[in-house]
Amino acid sequence: MSSQIKKSKTTTKKLVKSSPKAQLPKAAAQNQIFSCQFEVFGHVQGVFFRKAIELGITGWCMNTTQGTVQGMLEGSLDQMTDMKYWLQHKGSPRSVIEKAVFSENEPLPINNFKMFSIRR
Repeated sequence: MSSQIKKSKTTTKKLVKSSPKAQLPKAAAQNQIFSCQFEVFGHVQGVFFRKAIELGITGWCMNTTQGTVQGMLEGSLDQMTDMKYWLQHKGSPRSVIEKAVFSENEPLPINNFKMFSIRR
């Protein structure tokens, strides 16, 4: 995995349980935006990220020279949890996912991205 992404062996379930959402007031937690970096390993290049758009996730992804896909996700905790699960266990029809690694969720004051894009 790239040195740009902090390694996290936390599962999606643990991320939800230990997330900052638990300390926020209910209204603030629903509106809070989080970001995380990711890297997906396996036969994953050339696959689509329609799921991110479907979930309302913003950010980006790109193929790497090592054959992985890296990127940044931004969204609510529910959106992030759903996207992480999809990246770890489902993926697009042509993908064969070996593993997906995520940095910790970081709270953001506002989105840095207006949409989800594929960088080339």
